[in-house]
Amino acid sequence: MTATAYTCRVTSRSPHPADPANEPRAPAAEIAENGESRVERKQRTRAHLLSAALKLMGEGRGFSSLSLREITREAGVVPTSFYRHFDNLDELGLALVEECGVTLRRLLREARRTGLEPTQMLRSSVAIYQRYVEQHRLHFLFISGERGGGSPLIRAAIRTEESHFANEMAQDMRRLGLHPKLTTSTLQMLCGLVVTTMINAAIDILDLPPGQPQQEREMMETFIRQLRLIFLGARFWRDGGREG
Repeated sequence: MTATAYTCRVTSRSPHPADPANEPRAPAAEIAENGESRVERKQRTRAHLLSAALKLMGEGRGFSSLSLREITREAGVVPTSFYRHFDNLDELGLALVEECGVTLRRLLREARRTGLEPTQMLRSSVAIYQRYVEQHRLHFLFISGERGGGSPLIRAAIRTEESHFANEMAQDMRRLGLHPKLTTSTLQMLCGLVVTTMINAAIDILDLPPGQPQQEREMMETFIRQLRLIFLGARFWRDGGREG
């Protein structure tokens, strides 16, 4: 064998350093067909399942009347894929409660930290709340329907979310020095009344006919007066017991 032939045979078996085929590759299982990672694809499917449930409820259905097959059909996925995201329908409902509450709580916290005086802060918070309810109509239809009926697990989750709202509001009121004479337990009770009034107002906001600006202004002014009355009453409240 000549030296030239030997060199050619060795070279043909040796990988070229610049060959893309020799570059490290991500595991095939991590990449979806459209260049989407498995995590991204899973998040997208989960979002489709949540949106499908909301869409069905927006057609007048109650959450407890929905079936897994209906939701997966609306989401465009096979029924077995549901269990990669939720153990059961109640768990999907819990995700809807959390999805609705977390963003709204953040927006209202930001409204309370703008440095506005209390009356302006109240109006700003009401305006933010109104916009959020209008933009998340299906979420609030679900919350309103499940708050008084349906699954005990979801009702408990809604009450927990309301407690988070009240506790965060009470903490911010302490930080701002509002109603400093109230005990912690009374302040939390006060904020609970505010949250209950807000939840009840969501139904009025959702039922407001479009193109009725005068009716909308009157409704929101009534909402603001209700909240102001709660805070006004708190100024004259006298605690008889010890602080909890």
